[in-house]
Amino acid sequence: MKPDSALDARSLETLIAAAAQGDHACFAEIYQRTHTHLFGVAVRILGQGQAAEDALQEAYVSIWKSAGNYRSEVGGQNIQAMTWLIAIVRNKALDGYRARARRKENELPESGDVDEDEVQASGNPAPSAMQLLEQASQALHIEGCMNSLDGSHRQSLALAYYQGLSHTEVAAQMGAPLGSVKAWIRRGLEKLKGCLAAQGVVAS
Repeated sequence: MKPDSALDARSLETLIAAAAQGDHACFAEIYQRTHTHLFGVAVRILGQGQAAEDALQEAYVSIWKSAGNYRSEVGGQNIQAMTWLIAIVRNKALDGYRARARRKENELPESGDVDEDEVQASGNPAPSAMQLLEQASQALHIEGCMNSLDGSHRQSLALAYYQGLSHTEVAAQMGAPLGSVKAWIRRGLEKLKGCLAAQGVVAS
């Protein structure tokens, strides 16, 4: 079996198209080829544990149901099959992150009720509900700012930072010159920081 990083995009597109027609064998093949990498995407957002596993399971249910919606090109922009799959996993993971933050807010103890020994038991302070809410808010801001970027800037940043590809791998994935990819990523980061600064999320 090929490693995830060497997946043939055309083959994935074919499998997704077959899954859209109800082919369970092709859907199982999609899972076998991608679940390790996609689990890593969920873990980067939710951390190791049941939450990431739940998000991945929900993502594959969504992939099965929405396989017919996949398009390899939208508005003149090529959409790689793996990029489409990663977007679904990210959305499910972010949904899980926001739900967890809301639960933490509801469970926030009254002042004086915090068990300091329990918080310090692991040697690292557990994140408070307010910290989780702040992180979830930042994730929402980042997602909104990412969506406001030009297509090439957004796709190159997504591949580099959400999928963890090198600049060379991003260039190969996008079918673009390495120099262009580096410029897109650099400019995309500048625009992303400017957007976040305008919303007070990061310092300008």
